[in-house]
Amino acid sequence: MKRIAEFTETATRFLALLAPAADLLLRLWVANVFFKSGLTKIRSWDSTLHLFSGECDWCYQVPLLPPVFAAYLGTGAELILPVLLALGLGGRLAAAALFVFNIVALISLPEVRPVDLMNHQLWGLMLLFPILYGPGKISVDHFIRRRHIKTGAL
Repeated sequence: MKRIAEFTETATRFLALLAPAADLLLRLWVANVFFKSGLTKIRSWDSTLHLFSGECDWCYQVPLLPPVFAAYLGTGAELILPVLLALGLGGRLAAAALFVFNIVALISLPEVRPVDLMNHQLWGLMLLFPILYGPGKISVDHFIRRRHIKTGAL
């Protein structure tokens, strides 16, 4: 029994050492998805405006917002929020904003294929981790918190 307990303790300590890197990789992976989407939109702005116009069968059907405003807002969110998430700067807030953005994007699609639904669910699940647990030790948020704790500012 003692050997099992020792092995479990060693394995737990080892996995705890990997956790910050896993937090970072998760943030980078999901940030990359949204950032690439934003880059695609600015590369072909006319197509993006058409995509948000709602004038075609496969266009976004964004509720409540004028199409041009929705295009700017969506593209801006996809370019700014992933950078904040990747850096872990305002990590929880950036993840929460992307979580909401992900839901809005999903409900704005006129037709949701099973693979699209699965991807959006995966991204939403991945975003829940930094929302609930913070961006982790390899983040600007953690650096700022540690620096302020050392100086007694927090």
